[in-house]
Amino acid sequence: MPRRIAGTPKTAGSPRTASTSKAAGATKAAGPAKAARPAKAARASQRAGARLKAVKGEITSVEGIAALSLDALSSVAYGPEAMLVVLATAGAGALAKIEPITLVIVLLLVILVLSYRQVIEAYPDGGGSYAVSKANLGAGASRLAGASLIVDYTLTVAVSIAAGVAALVSAFPSLAPHNLLISVAVLAFLTAVNMRGIAASAKVFLLPTAVFVFGIYTVIVSGTVRAHAAANAGFHPAIIPKAAATVGVLMLLKAFAAGCSALTGVEAIANDVPVFREPRAQRAMRTEVMLGGLLGTMLLGLAYLTVRFHIAPSSHQTVLSQITAASVGRGPVYYVIDLATTVILALAANTSFGGFPVLVSLLARDNLVPHVFGLRGDRPVFRYGVAILAVFAGVLLVAVGANTNALIPLYAIGVFTGFTLSQGGLVKHWWRERPAGWWTRAGLNGTGAVMTGVATVIFLVTKFTSGAWVVVIAIPALILLFSRIERYYNHVATALGFGKVPRRPQGGKGIVIVPVAHLSRMTEFALEAALALSDEVVAVSIQFDKDRAAELKAEWERWDPGVELDIVHSPNRSIATPILEYLERPKIRQCHQVLVLIPEVEPSKWRHRLLQNQRDVILANVLRRETDVIVARLPFRLSGD
Repeated sequence: MPRRIAGTPKTAGSPRTASTSKAAGATKAAGPAKAARPAKAARASQRAGARLKAVKGEITSVEGIAALSLDALSSVAYGPEAMLVVLATAGAGALAKIEPITLVIVLLLVILVLSYRQVIEAYPDGGGSYAVSKANLGAGASRLAGASLIVDYTLTVAVSIAAGVAALVSAFPSLAPHNLLISVAVLAFLTAVNMRGIAASAKVFLLPTAVFVFGIYTVIVSGTVRAHAAANAGFHPAIIPKAAATVGVLMLLKAFAAGCSALTGVEAIANDVPVFREPRAQRAMRTEVMLGGLLGTMLLGLAYLTVRFHIAPSSHQTVLSQITAASVGRGPVYYVIDLATTVILALAANTSFGGFPVLVSLLARDNLVPHVFGLRGDRPVFRYGVAILAVFAGVLLVAVGANTNALIPLYAIGVFTGFTLSQGGLVKHWWRERPAGWWTRAGLNGTGAVMTGVATVIFLVTKFTSGAWVVVIAIPALILLFSRIERYYNHVATALGFGKVPRRPQGGKGIVIVPVAHLSRMTEFALEAALALSDEVVAVSIQFDKDRAAELKAEWERWDPGVELDIVHSPNRSIATPILEYLERPKIRQCHQVLVLIPEVEPSKWRHRLLQNQRDVILANVLRRETDVIVARLPFRLSGD
């Protein structure tokens, strides 16, 4: 549509005289306004560009923290507590070991952040450990990585929602009977938000993320500068009896593995690089560093306060809640932080909704899952991936009754398997490419692979009987499913001759067969369409009654549409068998191509479809299943029904 361009000069009419001074003054007066127009237009263009990027679903580095990092950030609510639960079995004196263990975990975090920065740079199309394993370790390792990530993403959604709802129920015990219902409602909310795209979820979750991060840093700063814990009225640290048990190497390894649950979610950014704005890789790497800095300082600060305030695990209050009470008291700030923690725990599932659809789209591209998972809508959203993740997580929540304790033993095994594979794959990548300083990078990744591999083995051994055996079964089952799906797609590719130049199409005699039941406008419509496709058209009518067949024959001859009518009698009132027998007649078999054009009534209201006799559907399904003829359904649309 033509646009009028603002500011274009009008065609001069009759000449008019004006003083030079007035003209100059007018020019000076108009100057600033005209100068402002380009700036205003530029700002409008920037706003339009921002709206376009939002529609495209692209996010900034800060939005990436809200959309893809909540799983990792929220882990400060249960990672330190998991370590304390293990150390508490050795007595109160062992709890101080949380500081050196946390230092080792933060060191591993630094290695993982640097490693995934390298993954983002080398594989900017996303996929994380799956992409690295596929490029460097082969098909078997990549399938293991893909299956592990699918299990991890599903568990992340279930665990995050269950933990968030459990925190809510702790504050409001009257909601306990509705625990599962609330969990499913939260899952439905997250699914609906992510169906609109990752950018929409980033904007929705940005505020609660900021409140949570600011709240945790408030706790750390306040607890560090406070003189002593007794200054907080109402805080009573949990007391456990002192024991003389020795903190052995195995105990430290178990505590280390338990605390490593705080590192889940670090890989999500590398898995979802395509959702960032250009330059995507640089923004994703910046987000990875921001996540590492936030998570590392939070873990170190909370570990310090745990020792300073003599915090111990309690069945009545979480460790983070105890630290918060010791640092800021039980006033309004405490409740704001507690509520923000509850919300973030529930919203941490959004990390999986960002990474899982991209992962399965890559698996679909490699023929390991149905191709439908690689489709995107008008927004850049893999909606089928979002939907199947919601289904998997929903089934899991229902199966365990949204019980967090039943899910925790399954958690983190999948993601640490992915950590190990991605680090090992990068070692091989650097060994093969050997750029400048490759040995430093390979050493860094090799160290990380060993540490995450040890954590994975400890997870499997210590949690096997508690439920980890489910993961041990689920991952190989997924790998087997990948193989079966790939085998099917390979069979399809062979049957269709992909990669081969097809022969020149051969012409020949073709015939269009139009099934008819009676004379009507729909019959006229169908015959006109058939004659537009071929000069050879024949109408076929399956009749149950000989008298009705004779009447139809007489009506057809009076109408004389110029198309032959063949009537096939069916005493047993079958539709499929007579038409199949008709297609075996010599005059039909000698045709090079046979097209069966099936007219069908298309009501204007969907509920009226239930009132149709469905003969067209039955006939089309039989022909597709039993013959190799071309089957086409021609809708005759009704109006005003």
